Parts: sequence; C-alpha cells; structure tokens
Amino acid sequence: MAKPTLVLYPGAGTGCDHSSLVATEALLGSSAYVERRDFPYRKQGRRAPDRAPKLMASVRDDLREFSRRRGAVVMGGRSMGGRMTTMVAADVDEQGPVARLAGLVLICYPLHPPGKPERLRVEHLPDIAVPCLFISGTRDPFGTPDELEQWTATIPAPVEHHWIDGGRHDLKGKDDEIAERIAEFVAQVA
Repeated sequence: MAKPTLVLYPGAGTGCDHSSLVATEALLGSSAYVERRDFPYRKQGRRAPDRAPKLMASVRDDLREFSRRRGAVVMGGRSMGGRMTTMVAADVDEQGPVARLAGLVLICYPLHPPGKPERLRVEHLPDIAVPCLFISGTRDPFGTPDELEQWTATIPAPVEHHWIDGGRHDLKGKDDEIAERIAEFVAQVA
C-alpha cells in the first residue's frame, strides 16, 4: 500500500516550523510523507497574509508537486492554514476536486475572528466531501465548542472533534497530543 501524503500549513502569524506541525512530522515520519509548507507571503518575509485566492492557489501549486505520488492525500493545518485547505477541498476556487483527497486535519479552525461571532467563515463547509478532524481548545476565542459543533454539522462527510480542555488558540504545550490524534486520523482515513 502506498504511503499517504500529509500536507500541513501554518496559521497567519507563524511559519511551517510551528511546534505542533514539527511534532506531527516527527511522529508520522516513517508512515507518511509529511510536507510542512509556508504560504508565499511568509517565504517573501512579509507578515501580512495574502488574500484567500492567492493562498488557495499556493495550496493548489503544492498539491500539483505531489501529484505523482500514489497514496492518499490528507491536508490541513493550523488556523488560517486549515481554513485555506477546507476552501480548496470545497472547491471555492473552482479548480476542481483534489485528487485522492482522503481527509482534512484542522487545528484551531478559525470559525470567526475573536469577539466577532457574527463574522462567520462557514459558507463553504457544506461542500466538503471528505472526513474531517477538528482539534480545538475549549477556550478558543475563534470559536467555542458549541459554535464549532453547530457549523461543522453542516459538513456532509464524517466529522470528528478532539477537544483540549482549557486550551486557547495557541494550544501551547499540547504538541504531542495533537500529533498523536492526527496520526490516528491519517491511519484511519488513508
């Protein structure tokens, strides 16, 4: 059986060297190809993210790079990185389905900006057709457990939640727990 490819993106304020992404690569290293990727603005040394179309195009470019691999593809990431992969999976950019996409791994999904629950980022969720794993803290200001469960229920594919009690958006000190849960999910869907 071909090894799966796991493609992970960081949040808006960090790079692909974020500790939870590094821990995930270290744990899955022999069982999957783990690709930690930065968005173009980060590679260029800029702090402010590009708009969604450019970020999604970057994800598509990365996926083309791995297209010759035969195994399943699981993608996701932290916060904004996870959000961009859900948008690509939902074909918001109208570039077609992702070949061999088996699942999405979403760490600290940014359901809405902190303190602005009316500014939801959920329109595309009903168009996701692959299993999803959401890993979030119970005190994340980007979305409460109740809010996240309400909106992820609109995804027609299986959705799993892994809650980190008392965790905020950074999930500091929880890298091993995050990596272990992702490894289980990748083994399950791929």
